[in-house]
Amino acid sequence: MDRLDLLLARTLARRRLLATGALGLAAGGTALAQSGKFAQLLMTGGPEQRPLTSAFPGKGEMILLRNRPPLLETPMSVFDEGVFTPNDRFFVRWHWADIPLDVDADAFRLTITGGKQPVSLSLAEILKLPRISYAAVNQCSGNSRGLFDPRVPGAQWAHGAMGNAMWEGVALKTLLEKAGVDAKATAVRFGGLDKPLTQVDTFEKSLALDHAMNGEVMVAFAMNGEQLPLLNGFPLRLIVPGWYSTYWVKSLNHIGLFTGKDSNYWMAKAYQIPDTPNADVPPGTAGFAKTPINAMNARSWITSAEPGARIPMAASLPVRGIAMGGDTGVKRVEVSGDGGKSWRDAKLGEDKGRYSFRRFEAEVPIAAKGALTLMSRCTSSSGAVQPMKANWNPGGYMLNRVEPCPVEIV
Repeated sequence: MDRLDLLLARTLARRRLLATGALGLAAGGTALAQSGKFAQLLMTGGPEQRPLTSAFPGKGEMILLRNRPPLLETPMSVFDEGVFTPNDRFFVRWHWADIPLDVDADAFRLTITGGKQPVSLSLAEILKLPRISYAAVNQCSGNSRGLFDPRVPGAQWAHGAMGNAMWEGVALKTLLEKAGVDAKATAVRFGGLDKPLTQVDTFEKSLALDHAMNGEVMVAFAMNGEQLPLLNGFPLRLIVPGWYSTYWVKSLNHIGLFTGKDSNYWMAKAYQIPDTPNADVPPGTAGFAKTPINAMNARSWITSAEPGARIPMAASLPVRGIAMGGDTGVKRVEVSGDGGKSWRDAKLGEDKGRYSFRRFEAEVPIAAKGALTLMSRCTSSSGAVQPMKANWNPGGYMLNRVEPCPVEIV
């Protein structure tokens, strides 16, 4: 059995397995109450406890923010295990409570409208098209929202609303060319299987046509060598490398070419950021020019030590972490053991591509026992440097700063 046949077999197997998904989600609260396990997260104002759960189908132990629609955060310790985030520990974020819990892979169709001819493709037909693959970070627009100071409303993520995977699928350009792109078309809209329970706009996102046709935007059916997990968008997911995951529509089932400006709530009003450098305005600012959130920024995190960890005294402390350049690669990472007073270059790990996490490691000298603040600072391939001072905006989007990791040497 070749790779294509194997993937088809797994897809059909997934169709049969998804019937248990509803039971797994419904049981989430009960299983959570029985576990009694919690994660300690360093948030603005001090440490906070969050429940841990393994009750969701296809997922290992995750930090629970909400049961339905599910919001599941990846523990930071997972990012210390490798450059790619395992599928069963990959964060989950849905907008609507009516998410797909059972997908018939045989009956599923991806439709494309607004072109020169309508297109309706089965999964088997999509799997036979030319494929592309690359590594890319999928990061929620509100990742680290709980670290904004002053705090803002919304899902209070720590740093785990992100993950890095090797995605495989079909270039969106290939699919749009099957439909035939009319010369009048200016944008492309995407919708999925999740639905609102009230009369409001369905969750749809759009991209400018030139972006959609750049050959990199992908309709993926696999991540990390396996079919997409149910909670991460099975059977198809839009991949927009370098951009925040609000555009990465899950359970994608419709693509539409159109002309003009997208008036859908999720493009016209939601996920709006200040049209300023680093999406930054003074706290309390209400009136400012806005633009839809788009490319990610350069960030890095220490992953080898948890904030508040007690570490035995030694001449030096080995430090590891992950960095990302946003919509470009990682050029340099520096580390500090004195809260940013001095910096030294870290050794970069293998380059998995411009959109991927990149691992780094360094040795931080230890002069004496006591409090120590570890930091890392990323410089992207385009020259963007992770700032010391955090940005702020009322949506809690795109937090960007050098992240402190306080530890105690004992």
